[in-house]
Amino acid sequence: MNNFNKKIKEECRKKNNRLCLGLDIDNNNLKNQSLDYMQDYIVDIIDATIDLCPIYKINFAFYERFGSQGFKILENISKVIDNRAITIADAKRGDIGNSSKFYAEGILDYLNYDSLTVSPYMGIDSIEPFIKYNKGVFILCLTSNPGSKNLQKRNDHRGIPIYQHIIKMALEMNVNNNISLVVGATNVDYLNKIKSLSMDLPWLMPGVGFQGGNLEESIKIGENKGLAIINVSRGILTHGEGSIDDIRKATEIYTNQIRSVL
Repeated sequence: MNNFNKKIKEECRKKNNRLCLGLDIDNNNLKNQSLDYMQDYIVDIIDATIDLCPIYKINFAFYERFGSQGFKILENISKVIDNRAITIADAKRGDIGNSSKFYAEGILDYLNYDSLTVSPYMGIDSIEPFIKYNKGVFILCLTSNPGSKNLQKRNDHRGIPIYQHIIKMALEMNVNNNISLVVGATNVDYLNKIKSLSMDLPWLMPGVGFQGGNLEESIKIGENKGLAIINVSRGILTHGEGSIDDIRKATEIYTNQIRSVL
């Protein structure tokens, strides 16, 4: 059985890229705000970039707000990408085991996404239903938002930060080699420590681009015996006028930057 972490590394190396294009599409910013137009726009983005992009991350919040119509778009995205790239459902799920079981069934089975993001706040039993699939699980470890200091960087009574407990838990649960970590590229002072603890677990790294994360340093540290997946959303989707040609150009720019470091 080809495990997920091996599969995603192969896809990245096949396309000689580590770029994950975030399909965080806000229809309020489009010239036509209808959902039909939004869906066609997304398909055009995928078709224009999929020869370069090994991975696409779909933030469910941008689609769930439209109810059943939004879920139809989520279904369609998975079908359009199919096996041409890896899909990450950025749904940040994590609930008691019984609930997580159905979250996993809905996203990994029915919607047929290759992987998803999960929150570790409720512990191991909230994550176990996801790792039973031969698909990927990206555990939030140290995120790129300012609020990461509120919990993730807090120390326990022994002086050990919470994010380090998450790394330890992820390694223990990685029996199927399908667990990865979400590590914000903005946490530059923490990257070397996370690498020393997380061994060869792949990293999904948001925060490059608008949030100011350093692309070169993120790749150099994350690729050390691992995989650094560079997620870019607004930095590509809002390039120029946001046309398909502009998005293609931005994808090429980030791809060339990544390849120059690899």
